[in-house]
Amino acid sequence: MSAADEETQITRTAGKGGLKSGKGARNVWLKAARAPREEPTLNRARIVDEAIALLDSEGIERLTMRRLAERLGHGSTTLYWHVDTKDDVLDLCLDAIYDEVPLPDPAGNWRDEITEMLTGWRTVMLRHRWSTALVGRPMIGPNILARMEFLQASLLRAGLTDTRLAAATWGLYNHVMGSVVTRAGWYMPADERVQAQQHLSEHGDSYPTLAAHGYMLADDWDGTFNRSLDYLLDGIHAHVTGGED
Repeated sequence: MSAADEETQITRTAGKGGLKSGKGARNVWLKAARAPREEPTLNRARIVDEAIALLDSEGIERLTMRRLAERLGHGSTTLYWHVDTKDDVLDLCLDAIYDEVPLPDPAGNWRDEITEMLTGWRTVMLRHRWSTALVGRPMIGPNILARMEFLQASLLRAGLTDTRLAAATWGLYNHVMGSVVTRAGWYMPADERVQAQQHLSEHGDSYPTLAAHGYMLADDWDGTFNRSLDYLLDGIHAHVTGGED
């Protein structure tokens, strides 16, 4: 569901009294929506598209409501009719990029489905690296919820329930999030990594394992993600087939 469709849906629900509890809510997805304004050149979907373009090209630090309004060719007052705060814009943008994560056919093997979806998830977040700075924000937009629904439904079909389902869900979620945060934030030129590994070698008495196994030289980010995801799924499979708690 697109941001524009979601806005329309929320507005209709609000009109039926379905969002009374959203009064005073901080999260953009829980706020009671205003009635759509007659504005031929501006709507929430266009705001989100322009904000994502700005974030992709310049990063979070450069996103302000004033700059966004200028890029849209409107004043800040008009922009605030559609979104209350910069945080609202960020939450809308974050959910919007999850629409780029393909949802596999749920009729296949649960493990292959999860691998495909989480690999796509990681790819999308690294494509929009600003998103890694927002990890930890409560995310209840329609696109992220659709992916979480898919993940839990696949795990449920695998045979997990109750606390095992929750543990597997969040274990896999945290694996993706930790991977993208580390990958996006880690930058050390090749020559410095060599120097850092030499430093470990010179202090081999304190760090014998790191010195012996090239800790600072490992840079196969994709391969490491895929293998560690396999380890997690191996563990889940063992719990399912072994009936362990």
